[in-house]
Amino acid sequence: MRPRIAIPADTLTEATKVINERNADFAPRMAVNAVLKSGGIPIILPNSAPENVTDYIETFDGVLFLGGSDVDPTFYHEEPHMNLGQTYIPRDRFEIELVKQSLLAGKSIFGICRGMQVINVALGGTLYQDLSEDPAAQMKHSQTAPGNLPTHHITVEPDSRLLSLLGARPYVNSRHHEAVKELAPSLRSVAYADDHVIEAVESVDSDQILAVQWHPENMYKHYTEMQELFKDFVQRSEKLASQAPQQPLKIVHKIGEGYPKEYFG
Repeated sequence: MRPRIAIPADTLTEATKVINERNADFAPRMAVNAVLKSGGIPIILPNSAPENVTDYIETFDGVLFLGGSDVDPTFYHEEPHMNLGQTYIPRDRFEIELVKQSLLAGKSIFGICRGMQVINVALGGTLYQDLSEDPAAQMKHSQTAPGNLPTHHITVEPDSRLLSLLGARPYVNSRHHEAVKELAPSLRSVAYADDHVIEAVESVDSDQILAVQWHPENMYKHYTEMQELFKDFVQRSEKLASQAPQQPLKIVHKIGEGYPKEYFG
């Protein structure tokens, strides 16, 4: 069986001509295609109550967290900055729980843009709600060039998994105004923009997590090296699934642990 890759859905908060209702779930086609091209089978997970995550865990081998709205800062105990963008708490609740339980269950995890940010928050890190908060940030991180084109270089750490996939100085696109501030204890930064904004993170003690700040799903058709990120993710998912215990893992975890009670009930 090909590795099953869960993709938590984004949400259209406004009605459209195609779906005349609010809060319709969707998954970006480019990310779906990148997973398929790499040998995985995408499974789209609709936004749901965090209590349902336990029932989803055994249905996939790896999980891909994609871009989208800003993470609500209450999840890292801050009030909203004046430049905070649109947030959507139901998605945050679901994805935070999905990160935590996927980590406990030994699933492979790949994060893109917001995906990297929500992984960091779920594991105890914080964010710059806007890069204007970071005195070191000097570069244009929200590009006006077409999204499939790279606009700045990053420097990759020599002892990282990312180095083996993209080399030391990849050229990436950039479409974000938030960034990792305090890194979660179980993560390490493995790539930086020239103004020191963190561009990629990995697990400290395993190959379970790799996350990037740019959008390789928009680049892989024209810049083939970006496909290596998805190939690696699918391969990690297959490898970790083969190492999983034969009996289903009973996850001992209190939903919403460490977060405001009103968000998790």
